[in-house]
Amino acid sequence: MKSTSAPENATLKLIGVNKNFGGVTAADNICLELFPGEVVGLIGPNGAGKTTLLNLITGIYMPDKGTVILNDKNISRYPTYKRARAGIARTFQHPRLLDRCDVRTNVYMGSDLANKCKKTTGNVGEQLDYLMELAGLGQTRLDDTIDKLSYGQQKILEIIRAILCEPCVLLLDEPAAGLNNKEIGYVGALIQYAVEKNIGVLLIEHAMDFVMSICDRITVLNFGHQITTGTPKEVQENDEVIKAYLGGGKHAGR
Repeated sequence: MKSTSAPENATLKLIGVNKNFGGVTAADNICLELFPGEVVGLIGPNGAGKTTLLNLITGIYMPDKGTVILNDKNISRYPTYKRARAGIARTFQHPRLLDRCDVRTNVYMGSDLANKCKKTTGNVGEQLDYLMELAGLGQTRLDDTIDKLSYGQQKILEIIRAILCEPCVLLLDEPAAGLNNKEIGYVGALIQYAVEKNIGVLLIEHAMDFVMSICDRITVLNFGHQITTGTPKEVQENDEVIKAYLGGGKHAGR
């Protein structure tokens, strides 16, 4: 949940963002704000345009119309690497790690980016040790190869790597998917750590209990359209959301 000391200026703004692929509308006039230390959920049925929106924020896709603003700068035409340097970090539905490298090399990619951008604060080794313990990976050998880790551990490690980038915005694409309850708890702990560091977190997720418990606000998409944005309670009680996604208040299907 949002840090009470978070500033009032939005870190990330999407203003009237549109994206079409041929005749398919993937994003239709999307407006969104993410504040420092805030957790915003992005939910909707499969194919609603959620991952497309993250790709528009990170620069994998450029918007056809609309504006993406980061810390009051228009980054709508920035390439991906420039947005990363500006402070956007992300994870993916399936972890994207260097399979042939050890754990140490993978996680220090995050701190290397922070060093290059002169954003590193404190002792990176101490921060890594703390995050590994927080995420249930305290017994992991840093010189082990990635394939020694389970799928869930790899997803968690990718979040740690993203946090080590010292971002102002952290984008998480289905961080709880494929994880057991204990691992989901570790993901929640890492998100709370990011909140305490005043990082704005935007996450896509289908696990409704997790979303409703950890998010300050939720945006609901359906077929590229923004149905609503509100608190978890407001979203749960929205008739259009219930009809399109929540299925009468039950857990959402994948």
